[in-house]
Amino acid sequence: MNRTVHETDTTGTTTPAGPVFDREAEYDLRRPTSILKYFEIRAILEAASLLPAAPLLASQARGDGRQVMLLPGLFTDDRATFPLRRFLQYLGYEAMPWGLGRNLGQPEKDVARVIDRITALQRGNEPITLIGWSLGGVIARGVALLHPNSVREVITLGTPVEGGPKYTAAGDRFAARQGIDLDDFERHVHAINQRGVTCPLTIIYSRSDGIVGWRAAIDRYNTHAYHERVPGSHLGLGVNPLVWRLIAKTLSGKRKRRARAAS
Repeated sequence: MNRTVHETDTTGTTTPAGPVFDREAEYDLRRPTSILKYFEIRAILEAASLLPAAPLLASQARGDGRQVMLLPGLFTDDRATFPLRRFLQYLGYEAMPWGLGRNLGQPEKDVARVIDRITALQRGNEPITLIGWSLGGVIARGVALLHPNSVREVITLGTPVEGGPKYTAAGDRFAARQGIDLDDFERHVHAINQRGVTCPLTIIYSRSDGIVGWRAAIDRYNTHAYHERVPGSHLGLGVNPLVWRLIAKTLSGKRKRRARAAS
């Protein structure tokens, strides 16, 4: 059965946000299995694999000096994105931290704060590329939605697109902490997603992600979104050499610019 969701805008006017399908059944949305959470320890091995992969990573195309801001995941800060930032700086990009401390799980508030940061840091009217890890990707998408002229491109790593926190391992704890109903929040997220993001989108995800259900990481709203599946853990996405190579190819334009369905 389809339901119509109504949304209240900032003026207090309530308008239909469009029909909501039973997306959970339609796309088999679910949280990661319990066993996958235990395999998140693989992140240590993924980080260790950076050393033998160094020669290949060093051979990636050089950057053009564009500004790239990296947004960390839930309860992490700029230390989590430091290795990837250093790699992008090595390639020749102006890779910047988000500079807002720990990500405390307040994405709508953080969208506004990141917009302020971009306004303060961007060179003239030159748009900035955003790379968001997990919840950081939610924030990146929100910024691109509200300020499309300020965002050149968005790359997300293991970011939940469907359902907000509903299809994540931490969903219940997040809901209790924030005092939200997961089903209501899912409808809210659906209404936002229907507006669409216009800039280039690259979705990097793993089927063995133990934190975010991989089906919820697929972008079914933006037909131009390009999906790249990698092996590995959720916690290791930011230190996975395969991810680093994909990001380098995406930023340099060496990867073909076409929408690609997830598999």
